[in-house]
Amino acid sequence: MLAARLRTALDLCALGESMRRAQLRREHPDATDEEIEAMLVAWLETRPGAEHGDGWGRVISWPPSRTQESSC
Repeated sequence: MLAARLRTALDLCALGESMRRAQLRREHPDATDEEIEAMLVAWLETRPGAEHGDGWGRVISWPPSRTQESSC
């Protein structure tokens, strides 16, 4: 059951990436595959609302410092 749910989540992630890639191709028809991939990676790393990742909570540096480890 868990494996099927994980597979579904990964499939949805791949679908979202392919949809964004298609959108980038429409917006930049003359871009090379490498340029599209670079734009996709840049979007994944800086998309609005997820600048620090998709997780909840406060932003910490990684790996955590000793003071952060002891405060958990």
